[in-house]
Amino acid sequence: MTAGQIIRNAGAGLIALLLAACTDGAAPVEPVLKPLARPDAAASASPPVQVARPTSEASAQLRSYLNQVQGAQLSQGLLRRDGGGSDTPFTNTMLARNFEQIALYNEYDGSFSGRGGASPLRRWTAPVRMEVIFGDSIPPSERATDSANIRAYAERLERVTNHPVSIAKRPNFIVIIADEDDRAEALAQAAARLPGISAASLAPLNNLRDDTYCVVAAYASGQGSNVYTAALAVIRAENPSLLRLSCIHEELAQGMGLANDSPSARPSIFNDDDEFALLTRHDELLLQMLYDPRLSPGMTADEARDTIQTIAAELTGGGPV
Repeated sequence: MTAGQIIRNAGAGLIALLLAACTDGAAPVEPVLKPLARPDAAASASPPVQVARPTSEASAQLRSYLNQVQGAQLSQGLLRRDGGGSDTPFTNTMLARNFEQIALYNEYDGSFSGRGGASPLRRWTAPVRMEVIFGDSIPPSERATDSANIRAYAERLERVTNHPVSIAKRPNFIVIIADEDDRAEALAQAAARLPGISAASLAPLNNLRDDTYCVVAAYASGQGSNVYTAALAVIRAENPSLLRLSCIHEELAQGMGLANDSPSARPSIFNDDDEFALLTRHDELLLQMLYDPRLSPGMTADEARDTIQTIAAELTGGGPV
């Protein structure tokens, strides 16, 4: 999986600061989505039965492809769920270096066509309020599983960062889980739910490559544009269960402010090698560092470096973890 970033106008004074995608590297695809129809209240006293809409051949082919991807990765010992162990030790120096690379650099430039460079620290200051939008083709059983996974992960992000993160009304962070047939309509719903975000600004999220499993865009407003005020993650419903959960872990964490990937980060989901599927202890420490009050939005790598090294030493006890 790779993560990228893009800076572009998002309308109403908002700037898209982050566009991070989980991908393994190939061609393009497209989609369309619809809100659930409200049953006539007088039609029946029984709760309506939610029936998933049939999927298209394009979606079915993509689902088959992504199942093959997951199978191939598992056969190579990738997508680990153990969080690392004795085979993946890291020191305070390594942790500080990884934090600087992941939190204070962009993977891509503003046109999303070349390598990015140094970037100021970015994170939320307001409570993060998440909401999930499902495409009509997502069956009730998958909705229940995804909802439970996202709720549990939101609680974990709050616990690790000591910053409010919850599933709530009036969202500022929307998670879309939709397939090729649903994504356009889901994005339209999201644009209507996120104040200041236009449907046009979300257009890049509607045209994903076949090998892009998921993507996140974070937005900032106000002076300096380093404080996130909205975010939107798109996760392909065609992903098999582990890739889907992996997308939830990576995209929601990147939407908190860990925007980049680093080939030297281990054990970590912020690495293109796909060795780890789920947030590791190392990654929890990165998130803890990101929301440490000694760091603040807008700090550059040079300004933050000494503090980063101090925090990393405290978190690791100065020795290997």
